[in-house]
Amino acid sequence: METIFEDAFDGQLGDGWTWLRENPDHWRLADGGLEIRVEPGVADTVLNALCRPAPDRNEGAFAIEVTVMNHTMPIQQYEQAGITWYCGGRPVFKVVKELINGDLWIIPGHVSMRTKSVRLRLIVTADSWEATFRPEGETEFQTAAKGALPAPNDDQVSIQCYNGPPNAEHWIRFEDFRIAKL
Repeated sequence: METIFEDAFDGQLGDGWTWLRENPDHWRLADGGLEIRVEPGVADTVLNALCRPAPDRNEGAFAIEVTVMNHTMPIQQYEQAGITWYCGGRPVFKVVKELINGDLWIIPGHVSMRTKSVRLRLIVTADSWEATFRPEGETEFQTAAKGALPAPNDDQVSIQCYNGPPNAEHWIRFEDFRIAKL
C-alpha cells in the first residue's frame, strides 16, 4: 500500500481540502482531530462537508480511510458520520456509522456497530466500491457491502456528518484520514 495523501488534523488542515457549505462556527481542530457539529440536513444539503479531489480510479484501486468517533451518542433518526463519494458534483455513495431505529449500524450493509469509534475504509476501483470497517479494539477490517460506481467524473471524497438534531449539540471527531493506492 502506497500512501497518496494523509492528514492527522494536527493544528491545521492539509493542502487540497475545500468545504462544501461551510459553517466555520461548527467545526474545529482539537488534539490531533477534526471535530464537526452534526447539523440537520441530508446528502444534498449537508453542512461542513470537507472535500478533496479523489484519486483517478482509472489508475488502480485505492483505499480511503478515516476514524470516526461520536463525542455524543446519536439520538436523531439517521444521524450519521463517515465518508461520502462524489461523482460529477453529486453524492453517489457513502460508508457511514448511522443511527437507525435506535441502533447504530454501518451503512451500507446494515452491520451492527456498538463501539464508540470505528475505522471506516472505502475501497474504490474504476467501476466498483467496497465498504469496510474496523470496530474500536479490533485489528481486521470487515466488509459491509460491495457495489458498482459510475464512471469517473470529477470525483471527490468527503468526510461529513448530517441528520443531526436541531436542538442538541452533537459533535463527531474524525482522525487520521488517509488515501492509499493498493
